[in-house]
Amino acid sequence: MNNKISFFLLIIVTIFLFEGCSLKSRIYKADKRFEVGEYFAASENYKRFFSKIPAKDKDLKAKVAFNQAECYRILNYSNAEQMYANAIRFGYPDSIVYLRYAQVLQRNGKYTEASKNYAKYAKIDSANSLAINGLGLQTKIDLLKSQTTFFKVKKQDAFNVRRAYNFSPAYLNLSGDVLFFTSNRIFNKKVAQKNSSISGLPNNKMYSVRKNAAGKWEKPEIISLETTPANFDDGVCTFASDGSIMYFTRAKAQSGSDIGTEIYSSNRAGGVWSEPKKLTIFADSTISVAHPAVTPDGNTIYFVSDNNKGLGGKDIWKAKLEAGECKFVENLGNKINTEGDEMFPVVRYDGTLYFSSNGHVGLGGLDIFKAVQNKDESWSIENLGIPINSNADDFGMAFEGKADKGFFSSNRGETRGYDAIWSFELPVLEYVLEGKVIDQSSNPIPEATVRLVSNTGLNIRVQTKKDGSYRLKLDKNIDCVMLASSRGYLNSGSKLSIPDLKESKIFTQNFQLSTIYKPIQIENIFYEFGKWELTAASETGLQELVKVLKDNPNVTIEIAAHTDFVGNNESNKTLSQKRAKSVVDYLILANIAADRLTSVGYGEEKPMVVDAKLAEKLTYLKENDLLDEAFISKLNAVQQEELNQINRRTEFRVVKTNYK
Repeated sequence: MNNKISFFLLIIVTIFLFEGCSLKSRIYKADKRFEVGEYFAASENYKRFFSKIPAKDKDLKAKVAFNQAECYRILNYSNAEQMYANAIRFGYPDSIVYLRYAQVLQRNGKYTEASKNYAKYAKIDSANSLAINGLGLQTKIDLLKSQTTFFKVKKQDAFNVRRAYNFSPAYLNLSGDVLFFTSNRIFNKKVAQKNSSISGLPNNKMYSVRKNAAGKWEKPEIISLETTPANFDDGVCTFASDGSIMYFTRAKAQSGSDIGTEIYSSNRAGGVWSEPKKLTIFADSTISVAHPAVTPDGNTIYFVSDNNKGLGGKDIWKAKLEAGECKFVENLGNKINTEGDEMFPVVRYDGTLYFSSNGHVGLGGLDIFKAVQNKDESWSIENLGIPINSNADDFGMAFEGKADKGFFSSNRGETRGYDAIWSFELPVLEYVLEGKVIDQSSNPIPEATVRLVSNTGLNIRVQTKKDGSYRLKLDKNIDCVMLASSRGYLNSGSKLSIPDLKESKIFTQNFQLSTIYKPIQIENIFYEFGKWELTAASETGLQELVKVLKDNPNVTIEIAAHTDFVGNNESNKTLSQKRAKSVVDYLILANIAADRLTSVGYGEEKPMVVDAKLAEKLTYLKENDLLDEAFISKLNAVQQEELNQINRRTEFRVVKTNYK
């Protein structure tokens, strides 16, 4: 009996030992796949074996959790965050785990938690720029969010295929009617395609799409090079300005090998691409190069490399192109490159460089940056901000000719990290000034002249249409003076400021012109009861009159004051004369020449004649009614007081239009 028990115990121990050895052997194989960059295959193995590692073997659990997290981070899987947390929980010994954990937290929009882990790493490596950038991250993110740009972005379903990567668009030439992009979509369902052990998906190929006569994009077509082996991974291309030469990234997918990426070129003749030729950049062929971008003059090529002479991660380099060879290869330096990854360079028609980075301060993942080279060859760098950038990976811009529009790549909103092509456009900002010129009865004045002069040298004249309207396009950040005029009317001026806006806006400026042939009532002129002193409430109306006289320096006017019929006419005339003179005195104090002004008091002698506007306002009146004592005395007490108030008015009329 005891022998049987011992025999069974021996079998159980043997099984456990065998399974332990087998487990470590399998993890070892997964590690090898991880080391050569087969991240999908490695992650699948790690996922299968992680739960089988005994809880007491914390070191192995921590190592597998970290490696699996690294695979997920590189593959842009959202569950990288949890695996880094597991690695920390099981005591992963390398402090790099805090940096990587912070990066995925940032990518997932958890900025406060990310900042805490950046701080933990910074205590160990205080000089690390990635950690330094992560300190106080929420404040930096809030600043980026406050600087939201006015780009309009939209996912382009016409180019994208679900459950596939679609990225790095590039225009064939400046005309913008042919677009190339990279995708690992299944282009021929009848032909079996082996998935990559790196991504778990088919290899990347290049596609082109063309605009038809109606300006619509047609169905994408795969690019056929003279030799495109099935196990080659091609993509991320750039073109000489005339579209005759293509430079692209190629990687040979070979299981168990750490062979890197290379840059090839191909010439186009008659719509056919030639046999690709490898572009030799570094003497050491094991150094990976990728993501080519050619300058408009075709003399310089930018590219990405993991050369260990760089600043860390992947850097952007450049070289001179001479007869198809690369010379004077140099790193772009620490203004562009960081300890993180700088990738996907793009050069616009004017030489401006755009690239993506997770090393500069950004929202998370890869952000797109704009870099302008100064006269001293230093770089000025700017984050393109929201909505071009997100907390996901944003990269690979393509501008349509000289326009501020085109396409870029992003995996925002994609839980499995699939890249999609998005369009972007910066709307052309318009600052429009419009309005109407009308008379005092609100009738339009056609063919009136509106003149505008700005502090920047603009001097514009425009005539109003039949409906009295006008419309002008202006620049931003200017100050203007305006004047509306028409024969038989007094001029009316105005001032206008257009600030430094970042969105289109319509400004409205209407003008009301007074005829020179009829007396014009001065609104809001008030006197003390039974006296001629002007009240403080009259200031607005008096300033309006000053403005009229300054807008019309060629006119002389008569100020006329009127009273109601209550009281003695002689005393009313005396009172009205003094009131008219009070207005003249005010105008003289406001620097209006005295010889342009006369005053007269009419008392009750010139009662108001009802015009169309007043008749519309007071329905018990008709146009041309004379508001004299005989008419008013027939009305009720409320109406009498209302009309007496109307008769107690101050007016001016134009006497001459040729002053000096």
